[in-house]
Amino acid sequence: MAGSQWELPPELCCRPMAFVALTGLDVVYNAVHRAIWDAFCANRRADRVPISFKVLPGDHEYPKCRTKRTSYEWYIPKGILKTGWMNKHLNLVPALVVLFYELDWDDPQWKEKQSECATKVEIVRTSLQGRNTKVAVVLIQKKTPLPPGEDLVASERASALCNSCDLSGKSLFVLPHTDHLVGYIIRLENAFYEHAQTYYYTEIRRVKSHKEFLNKTTHQLLFVRHQFKMAFLSELKQDTQNALKYYRAAYSLVHELRAHETNMLEIKTMAGFINYKICRLCFQHNTPLDAIAQFRKHIDLCKKKIGSAELAYEHSAWMSKQFQSFGELFDEAIKLGLTAIQTQNPGFYYQQAACYSQDRKQMAQQLCQAGMTYPSPDPLDTQSGGLDFYGQRPWRQGHQSIDPTDPEKEKMGILALQIKETDVPHSELIIALLSNAVAQFKKYKCPRMKSHLMVQMGEEYYHAKDYTKALKLLDYVMCDYRTERWWPLLTAILTTALRCAYLMASVKDYVIYCMELLGRASTLKEEQKSRIEKNLFKVLMNKVPEAEAECDPASVSAARSLWTDRMALSGSNEVMVDMQDYIPFIQCKARFQSPSFHVDQPIQLQVFLRADCPHPVSFSKLTVSLSNQEYNQWCVAESSGQDSMTLLPGKARCYDFSFVAKTEDVGKKVEMTGVEMMLGSDSGRCVFLSWRGAGGDAASTQEALQASRSSRRWGRGAEARQEPDWDSLTLQHSTMIISRVPKIRVQLCHQPPALTNEMYCISLSVQSQEEDVARDVKLTAGLKPGQEAGLGQSTHVTLDGSSVCDDNAPALLTDVPLGDLKPGEKLEKCVYMKCVSTGPRVFLFHVAYSIDTAVEGRHIVCKCHKVESPYVAGKTCMCVCVCVCVCVQFEPLERVAVDIPFLLMTDVVSSSPCPLLLSSSCLQLQTITSNTPQLQSQLQQVVLQTGECASECFCLRCPPGTSSSNTVATGQYVISWRRKSSGADSPLIQTTVSLPHVILESVPLYVYADLPSFGRVRESLPVRYHIENRTAQVQEVEIAVDPSDAFMFSGLKQPQGRQPDDASIAAA
Repeated sequence: MAGSQWELPPELCCRPMAFVALTGLDVVYNAVHRAIWDAFCANRRADRVPISFKVLPGDHEYPKCRTKRTSYEWYIPKGILKTGWMNKHLNLVPALVVLFYELDWDDPQWKEKQSECATKVEIVRTSLQGRNTKVAVVLIQKKTPLPPGEDLVASERASALCNSCDLSGKSLFVLPHTDHLVGYIIRLENAFYEHAQTYYYTEIRRVKSHKEFLNKTTHQLLFVRHQFKMAFLSELKQDTQNALKYYRAAYSLVHELRAHETNMLEIKTMAGFINYKICRLCFQHNTPLDAIAQFRKHIDLCKKKIGSAELAYEHSAWMSKQFQSFGELFDEAIKLGLTAIQTQNPGFYYQQAACYSQDRKQMAQQLCQAGMTYPSPDPLDTQSGGLDFYGQRPWRQGHQSIDPTDPEKEKMGILALQIKETDVPHSELIIALLSNAVAQFKKYKCPRMKSHLMVQMGEEYYHAKDYTKALKLLDYVMCDYRTERWWPLLTAILTTALRCAYLMASVKDYVIYCMELLGRASTLKEEQKSRIEKNLFKVLMNKVPEAEAECDPASVSAARSLWTDRMALSGSNEVMVDMQDYIPFIQCKARFQSPSFHVDQPIQLQVFLRADCPHPVSFSKLTVSLSNQEYNQWCVAESSGQDSMTLLPGKARCYDFSFVAKTEDVGKKVEMTGVEMMLGSDSGRCVFLSWRGAGGDAASTQEALQASRSSRRWGRGAEARQEPDWDSLTLQHSTMIISRVPKIRVQLCHQPPALTNEMYCISLSVQSQEEDVARDVKLTAGLKPGQEAGLGQSTHVTLDGSSVCDDNAPALLTDVPLGDLKPGEKLEKCVYMKCVSTGPRVFLFHVAYSIDTAVEGRHIVCKCHKVESPYVAGKTCMCVCVCVCVCVQFEPLERVAVDIPFLLMTDVVSSSPCPLLLSSSCLQLQTITSNTPQLQSQLQQVVLQTGECASECFCLRCPPGTSSSNTVATGQYVISWRRKSSGADSPLIQTTVSLPHVILESVPLYVYADLPSFGRVRESLPVRYHIENRTAQVQEVEIAVDPSDAFMFSGLKQPQGRQPDDASIAAA
């Protein structure tokens, strides 16, 4: 039979919709009719009624209706369901025929057109003779009709037209061709839908009425047939609930039929049809669990109904189709909004369908013998070109007895089916199903299921002899199995991949898979590995390898010719293999012996190699590539003898390399970019095994992790081993080149803390301990970079300590030349720091020099340096307090009187931890003047210890004429000081303090007294009081002197007088 036998018929898979035939429309030449047809069928939205429209001519011949059977007493059915029945009701027999006719109510030729319309209706009825199909008439009119009851002419003529056409009033419609055509069409559709439902309801009643004539002895097939028909008609009626009920009844009845080899296929076919319908309706009703339960029940009931043993592959084909169809239904429901999960998704059903297809393929290979002659005449040909009933054999249609009518014809039919089966592309079917399953498992994030099925797809491509696609799939999947360490599975996949590579004569792939099958991840036996290793060495010697086991003999002979052509080609004898992505039979681990090397030391690195194959392996060359390619010339090992470059099975071998770094690479990192080994020779074929970085392969990371865990648990025990433990070897792919260790002694001497604004001295002492002259000694000193941003502006560094540096001095002095240093010579230098603000600082003293040295016989110039970073705290040295007070009483003043003397008191408190020498102090006055001829410092050469205070007093006066309406600035107080411990030639530091502003006021009278400096007892003491008038008016003055017990008074005690403006008087 043809392979399409197992495909479900399209009329079963489509959504059944009521079939309505439209006649009287000329959609080709009449624009109005075309617009009406487009409104019916174009852009149908989901909210419109489900109707299938078709334009037919008025005299169209519909299928003839058979004579109705009045009795089933002697009737024996020949099958369950005819192959054309569903299509007949979907596309051939309409539920309603609608006649379109152009006729207005006021048409002048009304009578003639009324008769013509009645004639056309009669023609339609004649062609539908015996059918219950409804007939309706639609009048196409140019004018919009009036509301019902208002147009009496229209009512009369409509009634007359119904009588002449033998129509009911509900079957006559008016369609005005206006701007609202689509709205009228939708109303017409709803009316047509009601007529169609009435038709299908009548048909269901008619089929159901046959049940009383049936008996279960001879009419079992009819019970199934009638239930199926009622279900299908219910679907056409859009009554899906009753349809599901009838389908379930039909499914139960089909499994009650007596099954034998002759009717097994028909029973399974109908069971599959009905099951498909039930599952589809369950998904449509949003009850997916019911659909899954029905499908499982269906499989349980049918999986053992195999049928003829000679055609057993047909059962597997049918089972495969069942799973595939359900998977498609499941997937379609998901696209419409159903939610699936990892453990229940369409992928499982596609996978099971593929499994049954694989079973079909195996059974077909066993049962269908190639080379058989196709029987003649063809037993699969039928007179009608197709089957009358679903699921029957072409050579015995309608036969329902247990034994076949003609055994010879039965034998020829089975032979024809078997020969047809040999032409079926089984691998293509399997690959398509597996591809669907892979897509589903990828969608629902099931990576292991996806990988498993991709392996099966690769194997099917291999069986289909599409080795390129097979290798592509298998190579993709092997990455996952390497990562997850499934060694038996990886070995099986590699074996298939090796066969593909051999049959394709792909040299590179063949070498890669040979090397991996010889490696530690392979679970092959030793003899198998030995054979593969010999084949690998044959390829390296440019010879044709032996064929792989279980290969198709025809393919092997073609592959040998391909290999011969490959070996004859010149210029393609080099193969590059990146080992990082595989688990090869040679392992490589490289490391630098230290994370860092001084520039005057040779850089040493080791490359460890180990072979996991059964026999020794010889190689020709080993190279290490570094990030600085100039060093690569020192990291090459080539064979100079027969045994010098040979790896023994299971034994690790170490190759040492060393080279001298360049001085310009100091501070740079040297990295291994790759390790490369060359197998073979120039006379044969060269295979370059390349490891990125410091080696390792796809399994090295996990193995190193396990080794570290076991070493922590059990201890290393490395002392007892003669050779290194391979798993405990760690990769060190980079090293840092650092400067030579300096052999100089750098000492710093200073007295912290640094006082604000002082020239803080740090004494630097450099002594050479080198055996040769240290040349170009340079000093970098100052504030260490990378600290707070404000410190750079408040710190100044200089080498000149004779004067205080200004704010332009830098924070860091760079590359100050100090000359050369002979062995043992000592050099001293003073560096002065000025800290404008307080706070901690880190200073940097960097001494660099060059020296000649030799490394492994090579003379190089090394640049050495030594760094000292002292921590210095900046601190305030003193605190100055200023007070304005009245003479004699020394009481503070809030206001100062103009042209009246007052005192300015200053207190200097030392906060320095070391003694301070105050050299001098002075006032820098602005508006205020001194009341004494010359201001002299009272703090000259005063030494202050920590916490001590030094005070001095100044008599000042605000000159007359100064405005007394505001506040005036006094000036500045300047103190010159230095540390007591510093030398006499060290510069003085000046600390300037702004004096407080004073508020001025004017007084009208100024009184002061002249008193002698001392007096004697019982001798007169002259006292003179001066009274000055500071106003512009004459003032009357009265003076009273209070008595005192210590003095006797003479003179006026209460003098009176007038004082003119700006004058003074004296009283004694």
